[in-house]
Amino acid sequence: MQSGSSATFVSTPIPAVAGIGLRGPHYQAIVDQKPDVGWLEAHTENYFGDGGAPLFYLEKCRENYPLSFHGVGLSLGSVDPINLDHLAKTKSLIQRFQPGLISEHLSWGSIDGEHFNDLLPMPYTEEALAHFCERVDQTQEFLGCQMLVENPSSYLSFSHSTIPEWEFFVEIAKRTGCRLVVDVNNIFVSAQNHNFDADAYIDFIPPDLVGEIHLAGHAINTHDTVKILIDDHGSVVSDSVWTLFVRAIGRFGAKPSLVEWDSNIPPLEELLAEAQTAQGILDECRALVA
Repeated sequence: MQSGSSATFVSTPIPAVAGIGLRGPHYQAIVDQKPDVGWLEAHTENYFGDGGAPLFYLEKCRENYPLSFHGVGLSLGSVDPINLDHLAKTKSLIQRFQPGLISEHLSWGSIDGEHFNDLLPMPYTEEALAHFCERVDQTQEFLGCQMLVENPSSYLSFSHSTIPEWEFFVEIAKRTGCRLVVDVNNIFVSAQNHNFDADAYIDFIPPDLVGEIHLAGHAINTHDTVKILIDDHGSVVSDSVWTLFVRAIGRFGAKPSLVEWDSNIPPLEELLAEAQTAQGILDECRALVA
């Protein structure tokens, strides 16, 4: 199967409604059924090939939905030089598909050219903040557009960190002009793992810096008597995360809100039901404001 090459898309802003992540098992169903969902998010690196099924289906989906591109492999926090080939492929996709949003992670995942299959946490120090902001600046200049940065989930912290994560996260946007993806599940997971106040994290973020919100499920692991939450994107959104989402929407207003599901991927109908729950909360927020 070859991807098309003649389609020309016009940039379509992502509306402040619920969307879903575009995943391989759902390609055909989305193309055939055209479900009533506001937008789709694609993991950029899945479409770096020159042809084949992923690009074919991405083009078909783009005909009916606004797209957001979410990178998982740029490793912005690494001390390795930024991968210019990676950026060039990302830029080519942006020019072709005209996504409404482009985002990456507050994390690192490579060293000496070796890549890890994970989004690893950073120390929250002034040195790391300056380094990360420089990398965001380089990326935005290369791509020629504003990007968004997503807060991480984490399972350990660095003893030499001197800046609370929420302050580090917000300062990136203030220094670089990027905007923020507020992953509500990640905040909840990290708050439980590190014993900080998830509500206070949400309340610290200026609403005008928020461009998108993410939601997902998490797993609960127990080691000896210690409970550890894992951001596995493999289940429905928990009640506690929905509660935190309500708080986030109350503070930020309606924002494009994505439901992610990356492992134990269910039938499309189950993912759409989660998106409908998110949409209901967004609608209630608008009704209160009106």
